Amino acid sequence: MTRVLAVSTAFPPHRYMQHEITEDLVSGLPPGPDRELVRRLHAAAGVESRHLALPLDRYRDLGTFGETNRLFVELAVALGAEAVGQALHEAGVRPEDVDLVVSTTVTGIATPSLEARLAARIGLRPDVRRTPLFGLGCSAGAAGLARVHDFLDGRPDGTALLLSTELCSLTLQRADMSTANLVAGGLFGDGAAALVAVGSERSPASSPTASGPSGSNVPSVVAVRSRLYPGTGHLLGWDVGDWGFRMVLGPELPELVRLHVAEEVESFLAAHDLKPGDVGAWICHPGGPKILDALADGLGLPGAVFAASRRALAGYGNLSSASVLHILRETQTCRPPAGTTGLVIAFGPGFSSELVLLAW
Repeated sequence: MTRVLAVSTAFPPHRYMQHEITEDLVSGLPPGPDRELVRRLHAAAGVESRHLALPLDRYRDLGTFGETNRLFVELAVALGAEAVGQALHEAGVRPEDVDLVVSTTVTGIATPSLEARLAARIGLRPDVRRTPLFGLGCSAGAAGLARVHDFLDGRPDGTALLLSTELCSLTLQRADMSTANLVAGGLFGDGAAALVAVGSERSPASSPTASGPSGSNVPSVVAVRSRLYPGTGHLLGWDVGDWGFRMVLGPELPELVRLHVAEEVESFLAAHDLKPGDVGAWICHPGGPKILDALADGLGLPGAVFAASRRALAGYGNLSSASVLHILRETQTCRPPAGTTGLVIAFGPGFSSELVLLAW
């Protein structure tokens, strides 16, 4: 089975309390009901603080999509390099030992892709296999781990690297007063995460220089599942135009999660003779308080099972594809007992879900 040796995170240095971000956005609006709507939506987001790619006062001066995207590429490469360097160090893996690198983002466009721009900088081999993912949205962290597992399942002596870099703040449309954009403005944060995994024929013990938990009780990937839900493609994604990325966020999403994703989770677990109550580590994408409440309700579980997701949401906001990797890192830091079953759950455009079953 695929073994996850290390997961790291990196954040921009600009950290703000939620009320600071809210008041900055409100200050650009004329007096009236819109100001109170922004405050109300931000207060309900479950976010207490977030990291932003730029100082707060820089966002008012952002111009065209091209200018913003150039900033994305510059900042994402630097942040991604930090996350990757830390993950490789903690895993005790040399950059030249990496056989595959999967990179995910949905908050900017880069060609060459981010992992190609990083390859020489961090010391990857010229013949490293590369798989850049775009368009999977918040589900891409789980989907990226699944694709890493697919590769290592066929190459059990291999080493793979997953990088997620999301600068959500650069996509905010300050003049857009739609509910979807206002919700996004109160929910999303910026950050990067990197994960190092090896195949079953490469033991964690073969990495004696690791400074992290790779020589101890590391999680293994047991199985993965992807699912598209027909007729829901209009509910989540980007509306792309001259202005850049504009959020599409349907109000039906919590109910979809409660009915369909919960059923999918139960089916996936049953295929491995498990029930929701058997899961000891829930690594669930924090799409927002309503999403987490709906999933807990659909599974018949107490809301406390998603405490790790709620803590991540409160402290960092929704990091899109990087969120589940951040939560996985925090979960692994707590050293789940041997024999613990874990489940990674993430949702994305399509509407879609990605599930990864873990075992410690």
